[in-house]
Amino acid sequence: MLNPVRNERGSKGGLKQSPSGHDRLPPQNIEAEQSVLGAVLLENEAIATVIEHLTPGDFYKEAHKKIFISMLDLYEKNEPIDLITLTEQLNRKEQLEAIGGASYLSSLVSLVPTSANVKYHSKIVKEKAILRNLIVTATEIITTSYDTEQDVNELLDQAETKIFGISEKMVGSSYVHIKEIIKDTIELVDRLYNKKELITGLPTGFADLDEATTGFHPGDLIVIGARPGMGKTAFCLNIVTHAAIEGKLPIAVFSLEMTKEQIVLRMLCSEAEVDSKAVRSGYHSKEDYRKLVNAAGRLADAPIYIDDAFNSILDIRAKSRRLKAEHG
Repeated sequence: MLNPVRNERGSKGGLKQSPSGHDRLPPQNIEAEQSVLGAVLLENEAIATVIEHLTPGDFYKEAHKKIFISMLDLYEKNEPIDLITLTEQLNRKEQLEAIGGASYLSSLVSLVPTSANVKYHSKIVKEKAILRNLIVTATEIITTSYDTEQDVNELLDQAETKIFGISEKMVGSSYVHIKEIIKDTIELVDRLYNKKELITGLPTGFADLDEATTGFHPGDLIVIGARPGMGKTAFCLNIVTHAAIEGKLPIAVFSLEMTKEQIVLRMLCSEAEVDSKAVRSGYHSKEDYRKLVNAAGRLADAPIYIDDAFNSILDIRAKSRRLKAEHG
């Protein structure tokens, strides 16, 4: 059982004031912080796990930040992290008394029977740090919102950037051992074997391309490159209409150059197999018009969503997430 630790206090003896101005203790878990530090002292290898999840700023207790920084100093110098080396490191930086002395370091070891739960305790510390960051960020957004001189779009962009910045901190290690991936991969191979189809991904509508790629697959990043006027836009729009009409898949089109009307006109002419130049000049035939009307009916029912606003990367990401939530 971990010993309770008194709450952090400000310079005037009161509780730390929350960003909202109320005397509320920010989210924290001192016992989890102690467990993490004690686990590293107990078993040096635990530091690698902790580093994957935490930074010094994630610790709420100031003494714990100093202790963790000194641990990192020793780790970077490839020196062992134990009571003797850590005490010496903190003493060298004249921080030993500030963290509670050597006796406090000793208590950290005695509080933790094993380092087996260090990953779980690290996640607790991280979650509390994220909550504190959210409180600070939300307060900053509220404060800035009262500044009527700031452009609203700029304010929204700043707010979104801050929130996304916090969410990205929740992302853990991006690598996993191959053993964890093998099982899913074998299951995929088994499904493909039983399916036995030449096109296992999303068909593009272009037979030669589909044969070479087996279609577009989840996670693929497709880049279309060519000189100006070679048909890049037409090619992409053909894939869009095929996926939406034939595959019944929701498609989002973000255009940074053409207007919504220009995009739809090109899609309409392509779907109707009508010369777009003749349509733009008004020299299309009655038969062309009939084809366009029929194509319009098919396109109108397709799950295609077009945005021609001036979008930043953050805008596109936010709108894509919203479309995904609303339309799948």
